[in-house]
Amino acid sequence: MNIVDSSGWIEYLTDGNGAKFFADPISNLPELLVPSICFYEVYRIVLREMGDKPAEAAAALMQTARVINLDMNIALSAAAIGHELKLAMADSVILATTRNFSATLWTQDADFKDIEGVKYRAKS
Repeated sequence: MNIVDSSGWIEYLTDGNGAKFFADPISNLPELLVPSICFYEVYRIVLREMGDKPAEAAAALMQTARVINLDMNIALSAAAIGHELKLAMADSVILATTRNFSATLWTQDADFKDIEGVKYRAKS
């Protein structure tokens, strides 16, 4: 299973320099999970940078994968992870979801750089 964090989705959707790094996990829909908090982050950034229609298209693309809603177990795990690793709330939720599903997290967010189970590519 794979999870692409919000920074990866943005890079892919804007065809940034690292888009190819995220193309494989995003195109492998049977193995792709999307934490619901990623919708908030991605939609907000795409809406601000590109407008309504691209934001709606981004959300529609993300919905083609399996959406994982924030439940009590993931929330409590995220709180513990955030406390331990000093991560922000969204990052903690994404990492907790990744661990809950024994998935691989694909990211260019440096906060995840040295964490086990993470495929990290530095943003260029």
